Amino acid sequence: MSAGARAAALVAAAALAGGCGEGERLESDDLPAAAARLHVSSPAFTEGSRLPARYTCDGAGDEPVVRAGTVPPSTSELVLIVTDPDAPGGDYVHVTRYDLAPRGDGDVSEGGRTGRNSAGGTGWTPPCPPRGDAPHRYVWAVYALREPTGLPPGAAPGDVADEVRSGVVASGTISARFGR
Repeated sequence: MSAGARAAALVAAAALAGGCGEGERLESDDLPAAAARLHVSSPAFTEGSRLPARYTCDGAGDEPVVRAGTVPPSTSELVLIVTDPDAPGGDYVHVTRYDLAPRGDGDVSEGGRTGRNSAGGTGWTPPCPPRGDAPHRYVWAVYALREPTGLPPGAAPGDVADEVRSGVVASGTISARFGR
């Protein structure tokens, strides 16, 4: 392999290790806040705390359990969007989940359909900010929707955001920080 090819491979590997991907990103104003609030919580972390390494690229990369709490009776579907608003280039999307049932224990970390993330794949991408950066914020936003999104598996983050904007009845967030 030539020196130029090796350098290009190292740059690509560093971008992936830093949590950066070429997939679609969102702008912070792409997602609305609703008048009704959901009490979003997690047994893995508390609001504003440090995200345990188990849920990051420095650990197993597990997706933490997040619960939506009690949702309005008019809710037909829940949507989860996890972003890193401190990532360069706009909000890095770690996962989108939609078509989530609004009943049961309120767990929005499993089930439903999964859309694309900013790494270009589907499913959960664990937080992995560049080494030396100030800790990044990770925001788990849950939306209660009046009507089903009807989105197919693998929907783009922008398409999920469009559906949220068109019929949100309640929303809530929980956030954590992580740096390397």
